[in-house]
Amino acid sequence: MNPSLYQINTRVLLNRLRQSNAQATLADLDGDGGAKLAGFDWVWLLSVWQTSTAARAISRKRSGWLQEFRDTLPDLQEEDIGGSGFAIADYKVSEELGGAKALAAFRQKLQQRGQKLMLDFVPNHMGLGHHWLQEHPDYFILADARDAEREPHNYFKTVLPDGKEIYAAHGRDPYFEGWPDTIQLDYSNPALQEEMTKILLEIAGQCDGVRCDMAMLVEPEIFERTWKNRGDSRGKLKGVFKPFWSEAIKRVKAVYPDFCFMAEVYWDMEWQLQQAGFDYTYDKRLYDRLRNGDTAGVRAHLTADLGYQSKMARFLENHDEPRAAAVFGEEMEKAAAVATFLTPGLRFFHEGQFEGCCKRISPHLVRGPQESENINLKEFYNNLLAALVEPTRTGTFTLLGTRPAWQDNWTYSSILGYLWQKIAPDQAKEPESAEKETSINDLSKPAKAPARGDCLLAVVNLSDHQSQCYLPMNIAGCNLILEDKLSNTVYERKGDTMSQEGLYLDMSPFQCHIFAVYGARSRVN
Repeated sequence: MNPSLYQINTRVLLNRLRQSNAQATLADLDGDGGAKLAGFDWVWLLSVWQTSTAARAISRKRSGWLQEFRDTLPDLQEEDIGGSGFAIADYKVSEELGGAKALAAFRQKLQQRGQKLMLDFVPNHMGLGHHWLQEHPDYFILADARDAEREPHNYFKTVLPDGKEIYAAHGRDPYFEGWPDTIQLDYSNPALQEEMTKILLEIAGQCDGVRCDMAMLVEPEIFERTWKNRGDSRGKLKGVFKPFWSEAIKRVKAVYPDFCFMAEVYWDMEWQLQQAGFDYTYDKRLYDRLRNGDTAGVRAHLTADLGYQSKMARFLENHDEPRAAAVFGEEMEKAAAVATFLTPGLRFFHEGQFEGCCKRISPHLVRGPQESENINLKEFYNNLLAALVEPTRTGTFTLLGTRPAWQDNWTYSSILGYLWQKIAPDQAKEPESAEKETSINDLSKPAKAPARGDCLLAVVNLSDHQSQCYLPMNIAGCNLILEDKLSNTVYERKGDTMSQEGLYLDMSPFQCHIFAVYGARSRVN
């Protein structure tokens, strides 16, 4: 199954709801009766946990962050800065949002509609001021004065209850300075791994899945590279310590078998985390190649094993990335959306994406800007979402090859074609004696004309120039109807011609189509 997910910036949406209902809580997030969330399998609520007071104070005075916040909100007020939702003080639902009861009420509404709830898990660090630093300082990466003097941006001094001064590390990845509102957890300590697994088990009782922030940072090779030569940790990290994810996921799924793990992951570590047990991993590479206009790279990426691809979470924006409307431009965004969301895997959408919002909202903010809707883009996404039904959910996916429309027609390589076909009952069971139906892109022998609703063809020109090609479509003896789900335009093509030559396409820059394909005799006028 290829599900869909909708990410909500929880505190920002709740702030907006409270303009008309001052008492609104998480239980009121779908005050429209669920219309905005209809059709999505998953709803991800960003930043529901208690955030650190000390971290919030950092957010409100750090000059570089303040400039970013003012770029988003020119009328920025101090109360608009709630602190990062990833600088967590405690994995308890914030009382400012209504607490655990309000979250449970919202989840119950989702369950009644057959939808699932996803929440955050931040494995790498805790928020500044977390009580563990006083109670269990060994849960964190500790340093010495030499490290703090050499890298004051990565360490801070604190005093333990017994009066002892220690230096602790801020959370970070190996390529950037530390996040000053966080404290780095020490995954070489088995006791810390046990505590984080217990937290996961507690979270799993309140939702159906977690999005794990920067999940690769706690993998042994990354963690060791980042921390092995620092301060008091030098002796600890010289040995090999056990990986966290495989055991933690195993224990959670032993209690909650259907619980879902989605990893934010980069650096070509997607496969590794899938093998550790993650159900979905971010597909940042596809996003980057689309953003860079690398059609050949996109095509090569989509030739990967389908078992791997089906576990990719595909997106055009999220809370970390710039808004798609600001990055791509309207027509390019439409093309990139078809290229992204008509592939296998989890289709990951972000609040404000459909409306064409252009300003990214930092996870530190609890208020967002007022932006006008892009009516054309909203209509496009409505049509796109309506097309993400069968056979794109459980059918078979084929990346089609393209052929030049004539000699020296180099533009053919700019066009991508995806074919989705319903799985016949005998193919789903795959008995040894069953004769599989021929796919309409299999040129070895003519295929049977598909029935209405059994076949979907997505085509997109990922370039800024006119492009032409032929796509293999092997239907003989029957005309085909191609009904465009994006424009409601209907075409009829001769099956014999397509069987011999393929489907001819002549596409404008960034033009895209999602065709329902069926035999002419299936058409209802």
